[in-house]
Amino acid sequence: MYRLLTIEFQKIFKNRASKFLVLAYFILLTFIAFIVSIEFEIGDFKLRIADQGIFNFPYIWHFNTYIAAWFKMFLAIVVVSMMANEYSYGTLKQNLIDGLSKKEFVLSKFYTIVVFAFASTVFIFILSLILGYSFSSYTELSIVFSDLDYLLAFFLKLVAFFSFCLFLGILVKKSAFALGFLFLLFVGEFMVTQFLRWNLFPKTEIYHYVSQFFPLTAMSNLIDEPFSRLSAIKNIEATITGESIARIYSLQLTEALIVLGWTLTFIWLSYKLLQKRDL
Repeated sequence: MYRLLTIEFQKIFKNRASKFLVLAYFILLTFIAFIVSIEFEIGDFKLRIADQGIFNFPYIWHFNTYIAAWFKMFLAIVVVSMMANEYSYGTLKQNLIDGLSKKEFVLSKFYTIVVFAFASTVFIFILSLILGYSFSSYTELSIVFSDLDYLLAFFLKLVAFFSFCLFLGILVKKSAFALGFLFLLFVGEFMVTQFLRWNLFPKTEIYHYVSQFFPLTAMSNLIDEPFSRLSAIKNIEATITGESIARIYSLQLTEALIVLGWTLTFIWLSYKLLQKRDL
């Protein structure tokens, strides 16, 4: 495993664009800290985001992982480029000539994906601890280290998403087309979900049970939006609807298993595609 990772990281960090994207990704993650300075002012009404409790333990685990997940496209570009560069520079063929099997080649990419996801998770964990202890009203250990399942959900989400990007990179070979295909799939899933919701199964939850098996939707379901948990939003919602809507925010076993299933499927398809392809 160490040998395979060494090969991959040599390729990544010898590429200026990849180095820049990886660095930009982790720098952007730190921008979450700047949310404390955001303040809205409407007439005499002033709203400071940090005062709404977003950095309170344990809510901060939910909020930070949800926001951080939006930046995953930076590393997705790196993952897709890894495969595009293999074809462009002929390093894939050279690695196979040098004795690397196709299975080892796919595993080297997957190990790199896991390292990226793990490093991102550790980074968010440390950043959240710093912000939490700086702004949280609750610092008891039992509260601080509750709801850590959001970190697991974040890790699973990144591994699955990057595995999908790896598969697209092998399938399409060109990074721009692979990313374009990813965008089309996102739009396609959204349109199909809306069709199920409003045309096939109106006034029922059947559309939700069907759409949860779509790959991108399944990844998205791992971390639900956290904003409706804020007291200000709850009060507005209760005023409009006349009641408080009950929601489940924690990581669900079914959702995690679906995403794990897609991750294994993407890696297996990547290997099979590479195995059949004439290089």
